[in-house]
Amino acid sequence: MRVKKLADYGSKLMQGNEACAAAALAADCKFMAGYPITPATEIPEYLSSKMFGAGGVFMQMEDELASVNACIGASWGGARAMTATSGPGFALMLEAIGYAAETETPIVVINVMRGGPATGQPTSSAQDAVYQARYGGHGDFEIIALTPSSVQEAFDFTVRAFNLADKYRVPVFVLSDETVGHTREKLIIPESIEIFDDKFQGRCTEYYKPDEMGIPPRVRFFEGHNVLVDGQLHDERGVRAGTDPVVCSAAIRRYCSKILDNIDDITSVERFYLDDAETVVVAYGSVSRSALSAVNKLRKEGQKVGMLKLDTVWPVPEKEIREACAKAKRVIVPEMNVGQYLREVQRIAGMDKVEGFSSIGGAFPHPSAIYQKIVEVKQA
Repeated sequence: MRVKKLADYGSKLMQGNEACAAAALAADCKFMAGYPITPATEIPEYLSSKMFGAGGVFMQMEDELASVNACIGASWGGARAMTATSGPGFALMLEAIGYAAETETPIVVINVMRGGPATGQPTSSAQDAVYQARYGGHGDFEIIALTPSSVQEAFDFTVRAFNLADKYRVPVFVLSDETVGHTREKLIIPESIEIFDDKFQGRCTEYYKPDEMGIPPRVRFFEGHNVLVDGQLHDERGVRAGTDPVVCSAAIRRYCSKILDNIDDITSVERFYLDDAETVVVAYGSVSRSALSAVNKLRKEGQKVGMLKLDTVWPVPEKEIREACAKAKRVIVPEMNVGQYLREVQRIAGMDKVEGFSSIGGAFPHPSAIYQKIVEVKQA
C-alpha cells in the first residue's frame, strides 16, 4: 500500500452518490464510462465535470454493456476504471462481468439499487440486486460486493473497492441503494488514504501464472506484451485451452480460491451487543441503520438483542455469521427484498431459528417496523 495525501479533505455535506464519485477520484480512478440511469445518475454527472481536471477520462457510452466493456479496456490500459448503474443497467452489463472475471480484470461497478423487476420502481429504494451481483454471470467464479449504509461508508467502501479489485484482479461491486445514494449528510474526507500499489509485470511468457496467493501479475497494453485477452479459458501463457479439462478446471478453481482463500482479508462486519444476545439481527446496507435503531431501543428496555452488520455480503462472512448466531435463540434478517440474503443466513445458522423480514414495493423499513418484528418473534 502507498499513502496518498488528499488536498480536499475535511468535513463536507454530501450526497451518497457524490461521495462515491469523490472517493473514486481520491482513489486515483482515471476512467469512468457510464450511461445515465436513476438513481445512479449523480455519479456520472459529478465525474463528467471533474474527471478531466484530475487527468482522467469520462465517456458517456451508448449503453451499459458498452460502458463496462470500455472499463475493461481501460483497465488493461493500466487505468483504475469504474462505471455506475442500477438494476436494469446492471442486467445489461452481466455478459461483460463474466468476461472481466475470466480475464481477471480489476474494475469497480457502483450499483445504486432500486425496485424491480424490469423497469420496476426507478425512484424507490431496494436491495434487489444481491443475488444478481453474485449469480448474474454464468460459470463459476467469485466476486466481491460491499454494502454501504451511509454517505461516509459510500466514500470509504468505494476507496476499498478499488484496492480490492487491484489486489485480487476481480470485478468489485459497491451495492449502494437509492436511500444511501440520495441521502445528504456529513462526510469526513480523511487527510490521506491508502492505495494498493499495483505492480505491473514486465515482458514475460506466462502472463497468467499466479503468485502464492493465486493471483497473476498485471500487464498494460502498448508495452510490447504478447498476451491474448480472450473470453475462452486459457493456460498461464494466455493461450486458449478450452478443450483441455485439466487446464480449464485449474483455472476455474483458481477464480474461486483466490477470493475464498483470502476471505478474512476481504470481508468486514460490525458487531453490536452480541455477547449476551438471545435475539440477533443480521442486516446490511441502509436497512442496517433502521435495524440498529430498533436494537438500541430494545437494549434500553433491557432486552437481550444484538446485531451483526455486514459490510461485505460477497464473499459470505460465514465465520462471523456463525459465531454471532451460535448462542442466539432466534435470528432475524431484515431486507428490502423477499429474502435473498436470508437464505445465506439460514444455510449457516439453521433454518429453524432464522426468519426474514421483507420490506418491498418501495417502502423503506422504519425502525418501528423492525422493532415490532423482533418483539413478535420473541413472543412466538
